[in-house]
Amino acid sequence: MKHITFYLDVVSPYAYLAFEQLPEALRGQSYAVSYKPVLLAALLKHHGQQGPAEVPGKRAWTYRQVLWLARQQGLDLQLPAQHPFNPLALLRLALACGDSGYPNRYVMETIFRHVWQGGGDAADPERWLALSEHLAPKRDVNDELARAQLRANTDDALALGVFGVPTFEVDGKLFWGLDALPMLKAYLAGDTWFENAWDAADQVRNGP
Repeated sequence: MKHITFYLDVVSPYAYLAFEQLPEALRGQSYAVSYKPVLLAALLKHHGQQGPAEVPGKRAWTYRQVLWLARQQGLDLQLPAQHPFNPLALLRLALACGDSGYPNRYVMETIFRHVWQGGGDAADPERWLALSEHLAPKRDVNDELARAQLRANTDDALALGVFGVPTFEVDGKLFWGLDALPMLKAYLAGDTWFENAWDAADQVRNGP
């Protein structure tokens, strides 16, 4: 059985779509998943990038595309009232619900759907309170442990070379993006393509 670490941030619609699609996309494979919340904004800052919603033109395209992709998946995705938003409280809530900093699938599903279904304000304090009461976290979401875990998760991701979400790590290999799910399935299935082609990408010289 392979172990997958799923790096995610609930601010990303692509992370949500990948989360919902994962069980069907990997059907028939033997694997276990750990969900690891990270702060996408910190990844982008580290790599000197902007998020799709921060680039004019790309912002509108991103929302149109995710609505289309959700329709293709049969998901009732509705854009939040405001985006991007500060996801810190939601990420810390997810971590506070886990025994060892890894929230289970139900917790992540509930928080993702809080953001990407219903069209509400994902960061609204009253909605957050209702969500927290529903999930009943095991620890105080505002204590230093939850904050430290989020920082540690993000630092671990950066050390591995993660530059965006969703990213799936297995056997030290990183698979980035919703559209990487078929590639991830092929790796889990033992596709021999990975024996040579994977490392070939590292041999290409950087141009001027």
